[in-house]
Amino acid sequence: MSDADLRAPAFEDVLEARVRVYAAMPRSPLRRYPLLDEWLGCEAWVKHENHNPTGSFKIRGGLNLIAQLSDNERRRGVISASTGNHGQSIAYACRLHGVRCRIVVPVGNNPEKNAAMRGFGAEVVEHGRDYDEARVYVESLAVGEGWRYVHSANEPLLLAGVGTYAAEMLEEAPDLEYLFVPVGGGSGAAGCCIVCRGVGARTKVVGVQAAGADAFARSWRGPERVAASRVDTFAEGLATRVTFDLTFAILKQQLDDVVTLEEPELEEGVRAALRLTHNLAEGAGAASIAAARNYGHVLAGKKVGCVMTGGNIDLRTLGRVVTAP
Repeated sequence: MSDADLRAPAFEDVLEARVRVYAAMPRSPLRRYPLLDEWLGCEAWVKHENHNPTGSFKIRGGLNLIAQLSDNERRRGVISASTGNHGQSIAYACRLHGVRCRIVVPVGNNPEKNAAMRGFGAEVVEHGRDYDEARVYVESLAVGEGWRYVHSANEPLLLAGVGTYAAEMLEEAPDLEYLFVPVGGGSGAAGCCIVCRGVGARTKVVGVQAAGADAFARSWRGPERVAASRVDTFAEGLATRVTFDLTFAILKQQLDDVVTLEEPELEEGVRAALRLTHNLAEGAGAASIAAARNYGHVLAGKKVGCVMTGGNIDLRTLGRVVTAP
């Protein structure tokens, strides 16, 4: 994709994406839990993207993008890099539209996410020590073998698709005062910003990162974009060493704040999701409620949205987290 194609989607693009998204899935629930309200000290509304067909918000972007591929792109097939949720979204949409799909994941990636991608019909290849090494490898394959490369963030159609969940939230709860959303590549948070500005909401959008993968947070707060040499977090959806042009440009201007969480806080978020809402959330998926807890008394008496972005945690990690002291 050329730089000229990296146009930030408008709110109207999000509205148009709903037709393609809802052709394959229903709206996700927005729910409130008394025990979660008590734990956070506010009126908390949870957007359950973990209830989607692939267990993640990413499905919305895949459905919107793959449905609009040209005939030439369909013939070439689609390739992408992922730690799982983005890959599942692309694989799922490619299966619906009869498009060949290859996903490259890091070596040692979540085996259950790998199995899910294969179950949706993708060829899954392991390469590199983390997402960013897998991504660089994919970019070389796309050029050499002619695939249609789908970047996990630098795709306006992906952003418009994932923005549909934010539109749903503000239709049901237009007076949200804060909206907490995890940031890996930034597509979900960018979609939230586009929608909030598009409807004229006064909602403050707060991004959430892992302290062990905080390149975005440091770039957003500082004068220059930075890259990390490594990441250290169990939350695969947050494990990105760099920022991406399209999403960073949107978030640098429109995001209201960023919270970084230590690993014990992310783990407590997973346990809180189970204990207080009876929902299975992966590390990134529980990051929003953990961040709202971290915000503390600032949220007292406020109406707060938390996006539970995904529930695809593997059994080994889940067992370790729930039995932690």
